[in-house]
Amino acid sequence: MPKHLISDINDRGVGGAKGYVIKPQHGGEWREDRIAQNETEMDEFKLQNVNLEIEENLLRHRTNGFSGSKALVVRRGAPFRIGLQLKGRPFNPNTDLLKIKIMLGRLYAIMPVTYTPKQSASQWSAYMDLSSLNPLQPSVQISSPASAPVGRYRFLLCAFTKGGTAVCTQGKFTLLCNPWCQEDSVFIPFEDQREEYVLNDSGLLFMGTAMNIVPRPWSFDQFESGVLEACLNLLEVSPQHQLNRRMDHLNRNDPVYLSRVVSAMINSEDDRGVLKGNWTGDFKQGVHPSLWTGSGDILRQWAKSGYSPVKYGQCWVFAAVMCTVMRVLGVPCRVVTNYNSAHDTNNNLVIEEYYTKTGLKVNGSKDSIWNFHVWVECWMSRPDLDQPWTGGVFCCGPAPVKAVRDRRIDLIYDVPFVYAEVNADVHTIIVHQGQVLSVNKDTERVGALICTKAVGFPRAQNITGDYKLVKSPTSTISSRSSRSSDESTLRRASTAAKGVLVILTLDKAAVSGEPIRFTVKIINKQNKAKRFKMHLNAQAKEYNHSPSDTFWESHGLIQMGPQEVKIIQQQILPVQYEDVVGDDLINLAVVLEDMATQEQALAMEEFNIASPQLSIKIADENSVTVLREQRATISFTNPFSHPVSGVLIVAGAGLIQDKVSFRLPPLKAGGKAEQSISFIPQMVGSKMLHANLMLADVRCTVRGFKMVSVQSG
Repeated sequence: MPKHLISDINDRGVGGAKGYVIKPQHGGEWREDRIAQNETEMDEFKLQNVNLEIEENLLRHRTNGFSGSKALVVRRGAPFRIGLQLKGRPFNPNTDLLKIKIMLGRLYAIMPVTYTPKQSASQWSAYMDLSSLNPLQPSVQISSPASAPVGRYRFLLCAFTKGGTAVCTQGKFTLLCNPWCQEDSVFIPFEDQREEYVLNDSGLLFMGTAMNIVPRPWSFDQFESGVLEACLNLLEVSPQHQLNRRMDHLNRNDPVYLSRVVSAMINSEDDRGVLKGNWTGDFKQGVHPSLWTGSGDILRQWAKSGYSPVKYGQCWVFAAVMCTVMRVLGVPCRVVTNYNSAHDTNNNLVIEEYYTKTGLKVNGSKDSIWNFHVWVECWMSRPDLDQPWTGGVFCCGPAPVKAVRDRRIDLIYDVPFVYAEVNADVHTIIVHQGQVLSVNKDTERVGALICTKAVGFPRAQNITGDYKLVKSPTSTISSRSSRSSDESTLRRASTAAKGVLVILTLDKAAVSGEPIRFTVKIINKQNKAKRFKMHLNAQAKEYNHSPSDTFWESHGLIQMGPQEVKIIQQQILPVQYEDVVGDDLINLAVVLEDMATQEQALAMEEFNIASPQLSIKIADENSVTVLREQRATISFTNPFSHPVSGVLIVAGAGLIQDKVSFRLPPLKAGGKAEQSISFIPQMVGSKMLHANLMLADVRCTVRGFKMVSVQSG
């Protein structure tokens, strides 16, 4: 048992600032006896109250974002100060004694208050500053160990007079992990990373595809009203806490344990978790996952409902909410997107995809490739990896990123599963009447790009090299930029047919309201003329599902001379896709069949159509100050071929107290609408104002964001 938590106590209330006497007993235990208010032993020396000095402590511990909770929130491994209010006479160190009892549930530590500022990295300690200008208002500095458990604490401060009688007062505080403390296992050495991964209350989630990245603004909301309380409640609602509160409190010193508990509690499959997952397409009983814009609404709804799961979430929602909880607890955390993420159910590191002779993608395997999958990375030391562990249910990780890169699939915490997500091979198979016509193997498609938000900038950072060996990793990438080139698409060219090579290439990134233009390049590799049947097939698909039925197709005959190279230009018009696709993706495939040999060649591409964006402009953008009303204008131009209408929702952690919404009347094709809003910034720093336009006439949500630099004034 850790030294700083030395025993259990009965879980009952403790005395207030008045009306209690506590006498030390043999063996160091404590007893409470109520006495009258006018007890003569209290006349000469009274400890009236304790001042938690919340504002100063929050600023010192970089927890001032939590000031709205009006609670003392501090970080472990660093001292915090409380002020004493005495009456009668000053404290006399020669005849008086102060002791503090720190309590977390049934665990406690007792320590005397010393008069020399000695701080221990492994034990609780307290020091009284006797140099106060007002002797009736001395201060006490309390220091927690850098490995103290996270949670809601109580303390009992008792002043003993010469006669052995004590008068006591009590208080509460919340203790979090401390990335600024070198002795803490979550210490991160760079201030810009601490600002980004702990204090930043907004960010970007990256969706779409590796060739056409779509940034989605998200409010992590860790400092918004009710979020801190919900995150602490999450720990107490967990099965681990309900089963054994004492062991749960002891284990909360370890961020590995915290991450396991939080990971399990984010979903509701086997506990009273926060979110109910839903990938069925039927969201009538709740909210479509794509409509959430921040963690605060989800966590507050969960807490308000008595811890019933919020409906509904998908991978990016789970990850974003977990990121919020971990940042609240003081563990540096970021959201990561893995493009072409493999779900290898049979652990053979091979994903099989099936197509018909006409290019229709069909279900044929329990394995799958998600166009993107989102998870979180938490920063912590890992001394536990050599210890045995019993795995949890519906909980993944924490799998060390370095272990994934080094293929340490012998290690615990789901390393083999995560390794497969970024490294599995893909076998593309053409089948007809139960017979395999061709097989194409691709070793580069899975984990094609892994990225996260760059530190301090609203753009994506390529971190693929952290997870796997890559030829030439780059540090940053541009959102919504097509990376199509012969080099990047040759791996999607079929090599199954010996006599022909077919390559499918998007001419540019697809954008809503514009034709989807693509090129089919066919190479006859033989010295004789050939005739081919060509089948083109387009299907809409969700990021994690097999495609739905065909919405566009084209068929024809191709005549080619010996060694001939043929370029065929194709396009899909907006009227052919905009009522079908929306926020979904497109699976586009081309199949060539040699009419003489019946050999099959397939090339495919899965891509997203970039939605139009909202434009946000801030009036007096360079002079935005805290607590001063500001104005912003949000504009939208309809790129679709028909009128649209919808609801505009604007939010911003630290900028807008509650979301504001406006109804957009029908807007004709090509028409422009503007909406002006006012907001009053509540916090200094870089904040995100973001807006969502949920269209009623198109299966699409239009988004936009603007970073706002709030000055102190």
